[in-house]
Amino acid sequence: MREKPRTLSRRSLLIAAPAYLTVLRAARAQDSWPPVFEAGRSQFTLVRPHAPMPQLRLQDVSGRDTVVTAKPGRITLVNFWATWCAACKLDLPMLASLAGSRPDRLDIVAICTDTKDLRKVRTFLGGLPVQHLACYVDAYGAAAQASTEMFSIVGMPITYLVGTSGRVEGYITGAPDWLSPDGARLLQFYREQGS
Repeated sequence: MREKPRTLSRRSLLIAAPAYLTVLRAARAQDSWPPVFEAGRSQFTLVRPHAPMPQLRLQDVSGRDTVVTAKPGRITLVNFWATWCAACKLDLPMLASLAGSRPDRLDIVAICTDTKDLRKVRTFLGGLPVQHLACYVDAYGAAAQASTEMFSIVGMPITYLVGTSGRVEGYITGAPDWLSPDGARLLQFYREQGS
């Protein structure tokens, strides 16, 4: 005697459908999390809500005024550093190496937050291999103002990642190795978010 295959009743399907959709949404949401990226005792931390990066009026180390902003379709790393910061002496060369590797659709901005004295900043940077890095001074307080609104300075150095949509995605403190496989995966994740 053959058993008749069991079919689900319409009622069973209606009861199970919301649970199934919830599981699918959760699986899809889990895929949208960025990969883990760590540096010493710090890791890349997401920022919510995603606020747009403001325009920052700064000075370059030659004293020329400039406005820095996120460019659509490109990732921007906004790094805050200080001349008194020992870890910054490791972080800035790492960022310069990343900039020198000419990564696809990536801009890097390094902003000195502790002094407006261009001579002091040039002296500090002169002892570091940072030729490929765009370094600025917060001469007008734009970065300081932004730090109270969106770029919280919870440690030094700190680097914020602004996604291809121009919105702040997250940050990492310390001197992470952006050229490591984990760093490359994080940058690639955010490049693909804009595709």
